[in-house]
Amino acid sequence: MGQPQLWLIAIDHDDVSRGVRTKEPQRDQGWLFVPAPEVGPQHPVRLLVAAVERLDLRGFLKDAKAVEGATGRPVTSPKLLLALWLYGIQQGIGEATELARRCQSDAAFRWLSGGVEPSHDVLSDFRVKHLEALQDVFSKVVGTLLHHGLVTLEYVALDGTRVRASASAPSFRRETSLRECREQAALHLKAVLATADEYSPAQQAIREAKAREYQQRVEAALATLETERTKKKSAKDKAAVRASTTDPEARVMKMADGGFRPGLNVQLAVAGKPFGGPRTIVGVNVTPLGSDMGSVKPMVQQVEARTGVIPDKLLADANHATLADIKYLASRGIEPLVAVPEYMLSNGPRRDTSAEVEAWRKKMQSDEGLKEYRGRSSLVENVNGHVKTTYGLTHFVVRGVKKATCVVRLTALAHNLLAHGHRLVEALS
Repeated sequence: MGQPQLWLIAIDHDDVSRGVRTKEPQRDQGWLFVPAPEVGPQHPVRLLVAAVERLDLRGFLKDAKAVEGATGRPVTSPKLLLALWLYGIQQGIGEATELARRCQSDAAFRWLSGGVEPSHDVLSDFRVKHLEALQDVFSKVVGTLLHHGLVTLEYVALDGTRVRASASAPSFRRETSLRECREQAALHLKAVLATADEYSPAQQAIREAKAREYQQRVEAALATLETERTKKKSAKDKAAVRASTTDPEARVMKMADGGFRPGLNVQLAVAGKPFGGPRTIVGVNVTPLGSDMGSVKPMVQQVEARTGVIPDKLLADANHATLADIKYLASRGIEPLVAVPEYMLSNGPRRDTSAEVEAWRKKMQSDEGLKEYRGRSSLVENVNGHVKTTYGLTHFVVRGVKKATCVVRLTALAHNLLAHGHRLVEALS
């Protein structure tokens, strides 16, 4: 289905930080009063470093202010910060405080940090402030894997999994309560400004920032409330709508255990062979919608934009694709291996009899179609399981869809490098 785009990620690293002063790790020597930790030549952290060294990370330095000829502290190396997060995720670490602690106590992390030991604030900021740079790196890794034949898009499976949001159930409030919160937030900010002379400039800046942040979250919750109300028909349903003052973008949704909690929907597109071999994440989407319906077309477009190639066959369960999605896939030459809902199997007067829909129904009722469809769970649900159990993404510690997307992209990149590390390094050597 077309030729994959060639992404070149092996670069001249001097060019990455040209003009920007960066603080780089020193892994080949000890540092003052602390013996240099030792890791074996076959330790997985060395493979991860070798892969990260070949990535183009100039996007992470785009807004750096510590340039040659100007004052200021050097920027902590993006290669180091990215490697720390990727290795941390592979070890099931999802919090910046724990990652910073490991840089002081764990031999592999100490070797990786090379005496730099970034603070949890630096690590936390790096994870959520580079959405576009992470998108670029993730896309280039997937494109390179495709170009070297390490991944094909013959089979791509799509699924969504709900992840607990960084919001508690009591933070969801109705309109009356939110308006009271708005008044309290305004009064609190006024009090903070009135007592500015009692604190140092640094302390006052922090107090004002927190007061304004809460005020913004309340306003965002009110805006979310109005948006969600437009989706309801009856006055009773409109009055029952609530929004969170902690994470206004979170929604209460049904989780895998059947309970209802604040969450976000993480949708992954995974390429590979249904019954064996490495699984590669080629598409990522984070949405506040609890339903996956209608997610097929946007994900196909995302994969095509990332790689220049469209899948040959797309696997998804029945709650992902509308009839419009089935027709879209057929128009693009993509074979839909999507389960047919029970209500679409009847021969009622409203049955869609278009050629594309009838061919899809016939395929999914055949032994061949059912056999291919059974590979969906081993492809994408296998990865979903690793994301939650191995990589520890059972809940978000960041707020908002944008920051959650950064976390998921980092997780997807960590998964792909773990699955293809040796092959990727060899292909680019």
